[in-house]
Amino acid sequence: MAYLPQASGQPILILKEGSTRDKGKGAQSKNIQAAEIIANILKSSLGPRGMDKMLVDGLGDVTITNDGAAMLKEMDIEHPAAKMMVEIAKAQDNEVGDGTTSVVVIAGTLLKKAQELIDKDVHPTIIIQGYKQAADKALETYNDIAIKIDPTDKEWLKKIAGTSMNSKMVSGHKHYLSELIVDAVLAVSTTVDGKHKVDIDDIKVEKKPGGSMKDTQVVQGIVLDKEVVHSGMPKNISKAKIALLNAAMEIEKTEFDARINISSPEQIKQFMEEENRLLKDMVDKVTNAGANVLICQKGIDDTAQHYLARSNILAIRRSKQSDMEKIAKATGARIVTNLDDLSKEDLGNADTVEERKVEEDKWVFVEGAKDAKSVTMLIRGGSERVVDEAERSIHDALCVVRDVVENPAIVGGGGAPEAEAAARIREWASKLAGREQLAATSFADVLETIPLTLAENSGLDVIDIGVKIRAKHKKGNVWAGVECTKGSVSDMLELNIVEPLAVKEQIIKSATEATSMILRIDDVIASTKTSAPAGPPGGGMGGMGGMPGMM
Repeated sequence: MAYLPQASGQPILILKEGSTRDKGKGAQSKNIQAAEIIANILKSSLGPRGMDKMLVDGLGDVTITNDGAAMLKEMDIEHPAAKMMVEIAKAQDNEVGDGTTSVVVIAGTLLKKAQELIDKDVHPTIIIQGYKQAADKALETYNDIAIKIDPTDKEWLKKIAGTSMNSKMVSGHKHYLSELIVDAVLAVSTTVDGKHKVDIDDIKVEKKPGGSMKDTQVVQGIVLDKEVVHSGMPKNISKAKIALLNAAMEIEKTEFDARINISSPEQIKQFMEEENRLLKDMVDKVTNAGANVLICQKGIDDTAQHYLARSNILAIRRSKQSDMEKIAKATGARIVTNLDDLSKEDLGNADTVEERKVEEDKWVFVEGAKDAKSVTMLIRGGSERVVDEAERSIHDALCVVRDVVENPAIVGGGGAPEAEAAARIREWASKLAGREQLAATSFADVLETIPLTLAENSGLDVIDIGVKIRAKHKKGNVWAGVECTKGSVSDMLELNIVEPLAVKEQIIKSATEATSMILRIDDVIASTKTSAPAGPPGGGMGGMGGMPGMM
């Protein structure tokens, strides 16, 4: 309970009973500590030699990954400052799709350095100001050293995808997968006002355990995890004319209570014949439009299935809305919500629609669409855990290739751009007059944690690597970074280790903003969670518990 004392000595109740309050350096210290813990959890998973984490949820489901965003999503984090670290990882993933581990590591280390400055009586506002100036200098350095490339240059794009997968479980198949990923992104790329645009949602990712990673393929069309609804229907249609229907091919039940009095068997027969006629009329509307494939978002009555089979129409029911939209993009079809409106112009075209067996399931492949703007990546692997992690790895690789197609600028990997930015920030910071110099120099030290963490996770001598990187950058070797597999400091461009400029920029922006927000907090007021209704007046505040996760 928090009180405001009066001159008379009678306190005034300000906060609800059971509330807690941390203020000043104590509040800052606890928030920084919570954020640091999150960064330390992720730190050991950075880079090609980073370790994986096994996450087990309350139901016993296991996730094995080294993807920063996936780890934080699976963790049940309570502390509000730690949750902010989760948010920046999510923002990084949504914005550019990669660099989620790096952004959390940098943000956590920035806060650790800030704590050291706060202990030396440097005001948080001065630290924030110094950090923001240093971040601007880092972004300026990145843009200065970035290499502009052709957004459709497959060789560069494959190098980008390969670098993203270097640190993943699928790294052994990166050359094969890079080819597929680049083909998929370029297939869905569109040009608007001379600029390339890619919507990752246009690439449908399906996964199926079984086979090996080498069985992964890109289908120029859509794969539906559905089977043909009737055994009498054709399983393969060439030169398919596809109708997309967002309406049920069933007799709708009345929305009000209705009673039909039937007094003879003939009336039952008439009633059933009328139902059959209505269903046949529905099927006739599909055949009259010229469709030989029907994909329905809702149900298809058994009788309607029979008539569709007799008309040699391949039909699928209960297809997902997202799949319907992707098929529309891939084949040029229009989704119809009323059968009466279905016409020839609404049909999509594909070379083949075929039901195939994938392991124990039957799936339908819609392939060979003309100018397909939606494709499917079918991921295969030895087990469910393998394909789950492969999906996360391929999603990151798709995103980085998308980033470069939309913003065709790249930088070296292996911590090279961070080391170069750190060197330039130190030189620039030496000319600053005030205490901001301390914060700016700390920012440079933090940037160097990326190459040093890569070295540490690879089992290398961190001090030796740090000295060598600084020496090479001082001599003007901009792309000197950590070559984790050989344990040396090498030119990253020569090794084809490259990353999108967009990812690096987003890391700096997100980490600096999150750090600034946490450093501005000097008061944490936490009200308790009510686990039971409050008692009657005068009976006290029953059922009040402490706020979990507050450090």
